[in-house]
Amino acid sequence: MSAKPIQPQNFPEAVVWYAITWTYGFYLIGAMYIVGALVAWILGFYLLLKLWLQSDETPSEQRISIPFITWVWIMGMLAMEVALIVGHLDYNLPISTLIKSSIGWSKGWALLALYPLVGCLPIRPQIIYKATCIICFHTLLICPLLIIAPILHLPEILYVSPLKAVGGPGTTFFDVSLYEIDFDGEIRQRLFTPWGPALGFLANIYFLLALGEKNYKWRFFGILGALFMGYVCKSRLALVSILLTPVLTFFLSRLTRPFIQIFLGIASVISGILSPLLLNIIDTVWTKFKEARAESTRVRSTLREIAGYRWETEAPIWGHGIVETGPHLVEYMPIGSHHTWFGLLFVKGIVGLLALAIPMLLSFIVLLFKSQAKQTARTALAILFTLFLYTFGENLEILAYLFWPGLVVMGIAFKE
Repeated sequence: MSAKPIQPQNFPEAVVWYAITWTYGFYLIGAMYIVGALVAWILGFYLLLKLWLQSDETPSEQRISIPFITWVWIMGMLAMEVALIVGHLDYNLPISTLIKSSIGWSKGWALLALYPLVGCLPIRPQIIYKATCIICFHTLLICPLLIIAPILHLPEILYVSPLKAVGGPGTTFFDVSLYEIDFDGEIRQRLFTPWGPALGFLANIYFLLALGEKNYKWRFFGILGALFMGYVCKSRLALVSILLTPVLTFFLSRLTRPFIQIFLGIASVISGILSPLLLNIIDTVWTKFKEARAESTRVRSTLREIAGYRWETEAPIWGHGIVETGPHLVEYMPIGSHHTWFGLLFVKGIVGLLALAIPMLLSFIVLLFKSQAKQTARTALAILFTLFLYTFGENLEILAYLFWPGLVVMGIAFKE
């Protein structure tokens, strides 16, 4: 669709390109969870090798430098592992459990440091934008099957990959599904993600990346495919984020422009005058939002309450070290799940919460300044805001193997 189609020009670009564009191939063999972690560690070691071989004679365009904010993410995710170890020691958990949890860290929280670090390699963001659009196009191609599968009463799960033997959070990370029926009886799609809201999360990331594609035809397919994913997953947060994020980041990334300052000044005056009406509208919308899936809202709220109470009364500093299954009241879902901050408090205590909050806050400040002049930083700022929104509806570390292209773009923006 382009006279000069973009192609990988080096090893890291090739790894990123094929890891994204072969998504459905990896999905069919149940390798998505494995590939998401493997790419991070392969390119992470490749970067260390390049740093080791780097010398004063290395050309400036080939030199690798790691920005301060990327080091902040590295230190934050290392602090997660420290909190994990101390939590296990506090509760006298066996060494085998500690080893298993550390392996889980290497496939979860560690990715939030490794992929921004990978962004320090010579990887063009356009490679990621185009690859994302290709995946969205593939999704549009299979959408007829996704629509008719529940109508024809085809099986929800076709098969579970034998790769589940490598270990992971659950079999849903390794099965091939045509659709799923939620605990409230609603039919939704999850495609190559472990559950419906996770697809909505990824749809938002893909949507933002597709906006960066320069070829209008591929951009159209990318945006349309991302919107389709956001719709069929039946996630409320996905719809809110996909509408709110582009608007908010548009203004945040142009704060130095006079017309934006004038607009915000006028808007602040009008909103102050109409504040009672606006507050009533917000309250009504929020009530409708919760009532749209009342059972899901109840479960999420109860999980937060249990996690918050047990964190505060049992392990406020370092947390419990491991995830625990909740009672029947919350459909036996893990305590602290569906919420990154409460999940961190329960498992890793206040130390774990700060280990994520500090990198996110400093990244926001860095990207806010950079986005006033850099297009890649604007995309990265939108991705960071999406990650922040989803900390209130998902556990980031368990889905990092999916949204990693956004983390790489953040790393590229840090480096610029």
